[in-house]
Amino acid sequence: MIVRIFGLSAVVTVAALVAAFVYQGWTGLALCAILGILEVSLSFDNAVINATVLERMSLFWQRMFLTVGVLIAVFGMRLLFPLAIVWITSGLSPGEAFDLAMNPPPDGAEHFPDGSPSYETILLEAHPQIAAFGGMFLLLLFLNFVFSNRDLTWLSWIERPLGRLGRLDQLSVAVAIIVLLADAVFLAPDDIRGTVLIAGLLGIVTYLIVDGLSALFQLPDDDDADDARSSGPNAVTVAVGKAGFFLFLYLEILDASFSFDGVIGAFAITPDPILIALGLGFIGAMFVRSITIYLVRQGTLGQYRYLEHGAHWAIGALALILLISVEVHINEVVTGLVGVAFIGASLASSIRANRRDAHKSGDHHLSATS
Repeated sequence: MIVRIFGLSAVVTVAALVAAFVYQGWTGLALCAILGILEVSLSFDNAVINATVLERMSLFWQRMFLTVGVLIAVFGMRLLFPLAIVWITSGLSPGEAFDLAMNPPPDGAEHFPDGSPSYETILLEAHPQIAAFGGMFLLLLFLNFVFSNRDLTWLSWIERPLGRLGRLDQLSVAVAIIVLLADAVFLAPDDIRGTVLIAGLLGIVTYLIVDGLSALFQLPDDDDADDARSSGPNAVTVAVGKAGFFLFLYLEILDASFSFDGVIGAFAITPDPILIALGLGFIGAMFVRSITIYLVRQGTLGQYRYLEHGAHWAIGALALILLISVEVHINEVVTGLVGVAFIGASLASSIRANRRDAHKSGDHHLSATS
């Protein structure tokens, strides 16, 4: 099982490292490996959330996400997306943007001798808009989870009160808008305040549209289905047809939101788009794919009951980090450690709960036989 699931990722990793070595020698190989590790550490919570949604999709749409979706993640978000940002914001043609990426200023300077900005500088200047869009999309995902009144809670002291508050209609949207306004007023620089607001609103609208469309095409299988809420788009049965397509679309946007910090953070390691694509895309994205498959095939989310909760709290933390990064730089290591901390804590809680249940079951069995 392990070899079958992770075998392809291992082969792709070796191929990517060989390509990096051929491209830039031992330096390229080392940078590629570091980027791959960075992406996996930042995206484990992404894999958990992917698995929660993937379990609700038909086999066809699961395969579509794990094949076509991965290609979009590898080439679209890790290679073409940064180029598109530079192309759109700088007024350069796609060819000129690629040429700019492949020919940085000497000595890692932010500008060329003629004063024109480098590829990295242009991309980093677009970070506030990207962070606002991705931050609001992820924040709504988190809020819709914690404002759901569910029987199983992890951090019960806060999840249960929030679940009761969630009975107020559209509370998550109201809270998201308040957070966006606070972010734009108190954090965003004056010259980009309007841009941050627009980008954040687009993130909110994008989430609401995809969530609404996926809910519209669901076919509830019982009388209580209308009251069911899930992490992200509503899902109560296996999604097929249009519902499956919109869940597929949702997962792609979710992956894009998760990848923002990784793509931006990669430039602290190297501005070379080829190495970024090899490290983040071919190594990182492929291992995230394998982790997602493992979680689904092994039924890990059902076995470790609080893992989904931990992933959503990690998403909430990532959303706030993205919104704070509109003005304040936060090291990517911190982002990764926060996510790992929530996932690790929820996993430990799940293991303890399973042991308690096993102990109670054993005690009950002994009392019944005595």
